[in-house]
Amino acid sequence: MKSRWNFRCYPTPEQEQHLTRTFGCVRFVWNWALRARTDAFRAGERMGYPATDKALTALKATPEHVWLNEVSSVCLQQALRDLQVAFSNFFDKRAAYPSFKRKDARQSANYTENGFSFDPERRILKLAKIGAIKVKWSRKAIPHPSSIRLIRTASGKYFVSLVVETQPAPLPKTGESVGIDFGVARLATLSNGDRISNPKHGARWQRRLAFYQKRLARAAKGSKRRMKVKHHVARIHEKIANSRSDTLHKLSTDLVTRFDVICVEDLNLRGMVKNHNLARSLHDASIGTAIRMIEEKAERYGKAVVKIDRWFPSSKTCSDCGHIVEKLPLSVREWACPECGTIHDRDANAAVNILAAGHAVTAHGDGRRAVRSPERKAIRLRSANRQGVNRA
Repeated sequence: MKSRWNFRCYPTPEQEQHLTRTFGCVRFVWNWALRARTDAFRAGERMGYPATDKALTALKATPEHVWLNEVSSVCLQQALRDLQVAFSNFFDKRAAYPSFKRKDARQSANYTENGFSFDPERRILKLAKIGAIKVKWSRKAIPHPSSIRLIRTASGKYFVSLVVETQPAPLPKTGESVGIDFGVARLATLSNGDRISNPKHGARWQRRLAFYQKRLARAAKGSKRRMKVKHHVARIHEKIANSRSDTLHKLSTDLVTRFDVICVEDLNLRGMVKNHNLARSLHDASIGTAIRMIEEKAERYGKAVVKIDRWFPSSKTCSDCGHIVEKLPLSVREWACPECGTIHDRDANAAVNILAAGHAVTAHGDGRRAVRSPERKAIRLRSANRQGVNRA
């Protein structure tokens, strides 16, 4: 399986200047091709990667754009391929319409095998028209990468991202299963009673971020002060992103190590963030990223992830008797079952039901989703409870 490994790199001042030109050319080619494809789409014509590739060759031959030949042609070709992938994701409804690249945002340039050379033994990485670049290798054994992406963050740091072929390394089987209910007040509640608190990294930095954003709004465009304040804002955003990523990596690794089967809900996160009262908290929790990390690591380490249908009433179903209440507002965190009188914690009860439904899905061969009818769900849940799948 393919994996992406990131390493910090430290180019020399001369290499930084050349990388700045490379990033500028890549950004120009992306924006130029995006404008051309958008105009063609509005005119009722189809323009794909082959047409933009041919047009780029003609563009580089013109006197006005001869400066495009100063950088590696591999990066320019890969910019067109990346744009093609962005359009494919848009038409498959996996992403929004491609947007134009900005000069002050994150910059990147992609190199394929004919644009770099790498010596695994001496760990020397050479890029076309740049030469050997200093990299801080944080892994012992590094296979030969199939492609390399050089990245400059908005805060000015440089990273090199390697796409390498790795072998899956299954973890020892524990025989344990778990259901997870993700939330905002608590990041995750497990069916075995464990509760993962939400660190709320974005909220912790909100006041300081607002302070610098106000200064940024008052600074004159093009001034040195504006560039300095913009750098402060980028560093704060980077700290928030790194803290959030560290929390989610630790959580996903711990879950995959402890459990063989992990049951989660297939949440409609795009619809949930439309609620403006919860949008900021949902983005700060990064539930979608957490689920994606769990899925990736489960595939890598030989574990299984079962997704429960988003319409499954996990919170409104009693985990003891299977009774489904009609209404259960979000403000209600504890409720008593009118059928059996059991008092439930909303999140803990949902986690137990998710685990039971996950076992029912796998037992009945329904694939990744549970059936949608609440009555059929209740029947399956009662059957699963009788079999003891909710003892966790």
